[in-house]
Amino acid sequence: MSEYILALDQGTTSSRAILFDHAGHPRGIAQQEFPQHYPHPGWVEHDPEDIWASQLAVAQRLLREQDVRASQVRAIGIANQRETTLLWDRRTGQAVAPAIVWQDRRTAAHCDRLREEGHAPAIHAATGLELDPYFSATKLAWLLDHVPGARAKAEQGALCFGTVDSWLAYRLTGRHVTDASNASRTMLFNIHDLCWDDALLALFGIPGSLLPEVVGSSGVIGHTHADLFGAPIALAGIAGDQQAATFGQACHRPGMVKNTYGTGCFMLMHAGSHAPRSHNRLLSTVGWRIDAATDYLLEGSVFMAGATIQWLRDGLGIISRSDDVEALAQTVPDNGGVYLVPAFAGLGAPHWDPYARGALVGMTRGTTRGHIARAAVEAIAYQSAELLNAMRRDTSCEVTEIRADGGASRNNTLMQFQADLLGVPVVRPRVTETTALGAAFLAGLGVGFWGSREEVGAQWRSERVFDPSMNNDRRAALMERWNLAVTRSLNWAV
Repeated sequence: MSEYILALDQGTTSSRAILFDHAGHPRGIAQQEFPQHYPHPGWVEHDPEDIWASQLAVAQRLLREQDVRASQVRAIGIANQRETTLLWDRRTGQAVAPAIVWQDRRTAAHCDRLREEGHAPAIHAATGLELDPYFSATKLAWLLDHVPGARAKAEQGALCFGTVDSWLAYRLTGRHVTDASNASRTMLFNIHDLCWDDALLALFGIPGSLLPEVVGSSGVIGHTHADLFGAPIALAGIAGDQQAATFGQACHRPGMVKNTYGTGCFMLMHAGSHAPRSHNRLLSTVGWRIDAATDYLLEGSVFMAGATIQWLRDGLGIISRSDDVEALAQTVPDNGGVYLVPAFAGLGAPHWDPYARGALVGMTRGTTRGHIARAAVEAIAYQSAELLNAMRRDTSCEVTEIRADGGASRNNTLMQFQADLLGVPVVRPRVTETTALGAAFLAGLGVGFWGSREEVGAQWRSERVFDPSMNNDRRAALMERWNLAVTRSLNWAV
């Protein structure tokens, strides 16, 4: 009887479940989108029940459609949208407020106050993070201060805080846990001592009783309630989605780089066994913790990548499906001087400007839908080039290739332009579901389904290599125009 690992890939716009066999091949996929809520400008929320219900539904449907029994599933691994902040009742398991999504900007003023008070250097030194509303700490503080009775209940130990992995683990197993990779994204976790930081808890006004237990990224954490899948299944792997994708891309050695083209765009470089310190406003983060050994990553975060294409579809209506953007972009030979800076939720690395806003510049009467589509596709590549350039300045590692994954990595036009801008090959793997694959690898290692990192790393295979074909002068000229466009978007919403 065949055995599998079930990966739960809980993303910003959809929940997915994927079954992987021992060769690391996906044997079935189920996906369900869920609503996004924008109650005020700059606010982004999810209904926590939508997250749970959609994730459970796709997992149950996948097992049913593939005729796989719970006894055939050796373990479950979770990969999740990070920084999104949830608060729920410890006794009932019911959320007490909407989830505040990682893209949400409502706490920008709180971050400004902390920066003016001089706290940013200490926060960065302990957490490896920039002081920004992107992370969970100020979101959690906002919930405690704005949800009626929340702070009093928190101080009584009646509430639980967690990122999405914690929420799913609690509903699946009843345990209040998170792994080190997700904890490192809260701005409350000391990445050097690998524990919740008392000074930061005091600074943000967070009662310690709210916090989940920090566990390893690989290893049996608990077992699912029997009624969910017909029998208990071990939960044996947890990692934030970008750390999971890095692991799934087999970037297990220092200097290896992957870039995920999802709702946002996230470039991560393996930095070794010690937390790196960026001088170019990149993030130092825990990659994964396995058998008491911790791997660290250097990360650059772009907030709008695939979400920019969704805006073309839903906001402008110039495409009917996201996949249509490549064909529309190819109707023109170049961008016609048009640049789109998709700062709809501010700008992440290396700018970290929550007040930046989207800008579409360089249009003339000859500008067409094709030019705007091409500018949107190219914006993803420009933002990623900014990240790699910052990584090059931060490290002495020679980057020889970028391993690409995520939905937009299937866009050949984007991948070729990306290679041209970076000046290094962009490699697309055979299995592009690397976020889910990384969660599966971590869970499988945790129950002995796979025996070692070397075994899982050997399963990685290239599907296509995009070699750079642009000369240095042209590359520099394009980046110069992009940088000029970015200046038009900065500090707009103050």
